[in-house]
Amino acid sequence: MKKAEATRLTILQKAFELIYVKGYQTTSIDDILATTQVTKGAFYYHFKNKDEMGLAIINEVLKPTMTESFILPLQSQGDPLEFIYDMMYHLLIGNPFLKPEFGCPASNMTQEMTPWNADFGRAMNELVVEWEQTLIHALETGKQNGFVRTDVQSKQVTVMVMSGYWGVRNLGKLDHGKESYHLYLKELKNYLTSLK
Repeated sequence: MKKAEATRLTILQKAFELIYVKGYQTTSIDDILATTQVTKGAFYYHFKNKDEMGLAIINEVLKPTMTESFILPLQSQGDPLEFIYDMMYHLLIGNPFLKPEFGCPASNMTQEMTPWNADFGRAMNELVVEWEQTLIHALETGKQNGFVRTDVQSKQVTVMVMSGYWGVRNLGKLDHGKESYHLYLKELKNYLTSLK
């Protein structure tokens, strides 16, 4: 990787971590410069402004991370209900980066920026639609392979799973712990078992 590419990636990764903790609007370019140890000139060499960097974070950091954590686990053969539960368990309990007090990076960005920035809204919507379509496809395949009851409405299940995940992330932000995560996972297991 060339030095300029490495610098750009460092800015994006460190800014993403900072924004996850502080929020997008309250994170200044000066905060990002202090965290990344790059000059203002280097920042503006890579990005015209903060919003261009924010969109790059969505497309170059958040999207690959979501693909790895939310999409790929559902593309395996086998019982999608088990994959959904295992994915949620990993995201809530097993992922060391995602802290209860900071919530979900994608949810945070959606709530904070999409009302004010149409480009952010489109970029975040692409991520959410991809996750939604992957969940629906996994459930439909699970129905064909006998893992999921044929009368199950895949889109309804998908909305329940997605909204439950984002909702419990917000509860974790309030109680700064994983108690609500454990309760959610216990009930999610009951719910998913009822779909067999």
